[in-house]
Amino acid sequence: MHLNVKRWKDQLNQKIELAKFLYRNFRIYDFGSYALNRLTPKQGYTVQKNVAYGLKARHRLDLYRSSSPRQQRPLIVFVHGGAWMHGDKKDYSFIGEAFAKEGFDVAVINYHLAPKHIFPSYINDLSLALNYLHQSQLKLQIAAENIVLMGHSAGAFNVMSALYHPHPYQLQSRDKIRAIIGLAGPYHFDYKGDPLCADAFDQNMPYQQVMPYYFVEQNSIKHYLFTAANDNIVGHSNSSDFDAKLKERGNYSRLISVPRVGHITMIGSVSSLFSRFFATKAEIMRALDDALK
Repeated sequence: MHLNVKRWKDQLNQKIELAKFLYRNFRIYDFGSYALNRLTPKQGYTVQKNVAYGLKARHRLDLYRSSSPRQQRPLIVFVHGGAWMHGDKKDYSFIGEAFAKEGFDVAVINYHLAPKHIFPSYINDLSLALNYLHQSQLKLQIAAENIVLMGHSAGAFNVMSALYHPHPYQLQSRDKIRAIIGLAGPYHFDYKGDPLCADAFDQNMPYQQVMPYYFVEQNSIKHYLFTAANDNIVGHSNSSDFDAKLKERGNYSRLISVPRVGHITMIGSVSSLFSRFFATKAEIMRALDDALK
């Protein structure tokens, strides 16, 4: 009897540990993005998946080409979030569809993830992808004359850091970047000991040597910093501080608050399934119109 009880307790403990593991590795937006992508319309664009922009396994992007007949369609380069430790381009086909149907070509990229890869590896990947897109315009049947960088959460940090970095990148398309759209981005925070993302940064490196806030330079790019009204993950001060710093340097910046969305639901609300009920996509479209006019 005693052995049976012990065996039962051991099995229960194993199940508890398995449940904890699954919980740590499962995000609510995994299911949400899966459902969104399954229900996303497939008309108005074509998609070329797993385009290699570099030599490593995570150096891949999905390219959504709009069916719009307009010449030199603007190119949106989208970078997903996930605390630099999680996420995959396959979960964001609803982003490709949402903007391809509006006449944009959209590249959704993968990048290397923490904890195996830490800052600045994921910015290196974005730089590599941008240079590849610039060099491969004819092959990919795209135009890189009007580029918009867009990122959500950690992805917003990445797109800002591609320009504002302690060691600036040699971006061949730098003068073609018309706008940067950051959705609920962390641009100015101390990551030391942070329970969500400490493993994505060298804990011995002060955040003042990493955050894009400290490396802003004057340029002609238009910046649109979106905050989610109900965000309980990334503080609004990240965007307001960054907005102030950009303006201090003489840059164009707009701070835009989206009502009724949280940190994760902000990106889901861009989907064609929900965009009519939330202001997120409409505000992004206004920003795009403003940037490209």
